[in-house]
Amino acid sequence: MSAYHPYDDTLARHAAGRLAAGPSFVVAAHLATCRECRARVTLFEAAGGALLEEACVLAPPAEMFAATLRRIEQAVERAPRRLPTVSPLEALQSPPWRRLGAGVQWRRLSLPQAPQAYLYMLKVARHGCAPRYAHRGPAYIQVLQGAFHDEHGRYLAGDCIEADDGAAHRPVVDSDVACVCLAAFESHPRLTGWLGRWLQPLLGL
Repeated sequence: MSAYHPYDDTLARHAAGRLAAGPSFVVAAHLATCRECRARVTLFEAAGGALLEEACVLAPPAEMFAATLRRIEQAVERAPRRLPTVSPLEALQSPPWRRLGAGVQWRRLSLPQAPQAYLYMLKVARHGCAPRYAHRGPAYIQVLQGAFHDEHGRYLAGDCIEADDGAAHRPVVDSDVACVCLAAFESHPRLTGWLGRWLQPLLGL
């Protein structure tokens, strides 16, 4: 079972069709492996995703939000389970991997409905380390394979992490297999340090 999940307001926006294409793709990949979040999205759809999203944005007291969820549990039981359990990656043509450094590869994915989306895959060899990077705006990261840790926690396959605006990371793989992640950003991720600043324009990041 995943230890990290998208926030409720993110799931509500996804259910309402109001989440940007890149983050929505990452959430869809998480839903393919997480029964708990699939059930919550079904709940939000049954309640009316748009209305629940507004409630989340207004940040009501936790007990009020919990009471709202309890009142629609019966509707959830009757709601059709339409969510697919197949990862959206299976329907997307992926470009070749590009080398970022020793044991590190990346590729940018293009969504037909939003080719400008900042959507990437990152693969780091077992016991390897990715370059340190930062990002503007929130980031949405789904661990597809392996495990890694950074300054903020440890993440396993199936986890979906929402990182806050401006957070800096240096993922270190601590699994016996390569770690593969899917990530969406609001803008280009920014490599830090002198080596990262030198590599960034060469890689087109």
